[in-house]
Amino acid sequence: MDIRIIHTEQAWKLRHEVMWPEKELDYVKLQDDEEGTHYGLFEGEVLIAVVSLFIHGAEAQFRKFATLASHQNKGYGSRLLLHMLGEAERAGVNRIYCNARIGKASFYQKFGFTVTEHTFTKGGKDYIVMERFFGTPKLRLQRRD
Repeated sequence: MDIRIIHTEQAWKLRHEVMWPEKELDYVKLQDDEEGTHYGLFEGEVLIAVVSLFIHGAEAQFRKFATLASHQNKGYGSRLLLHMLGEAERAGVNRIYCNARIGKASFYQKFGFTVTEHTFTKGGKDYIVMERFFGTPKLRLQRRD
């Protein structure tokens, strides 16, 4: 297995196959896809999982995390997620978040993500915003006279 940066079109193809096969390909494209870094996990030359990372200063969001159904629950997604989190932290990100399907929240909690109060429904699926902070939060010291 190896993880590498992939072309946007490769991410679209796997996203479509895994997440929304009943929709048109354009449905899985993001307006800001060209601004993101797309990571792919390969077994040989077969693309198994993808995730797209969007960094904006000290914050980042990852989107469209997808693993082939035949390879789910085998650690592929976990390995890709850990890689992407490492890349975000090395880039100086303090906070990373995602829109997780509610049924997948426990998966993200294993990686230090916590649920927020923000939920929404899109395409008939329920989501919750989850976040993780890197490093120790800086405490504000107040001077007391």
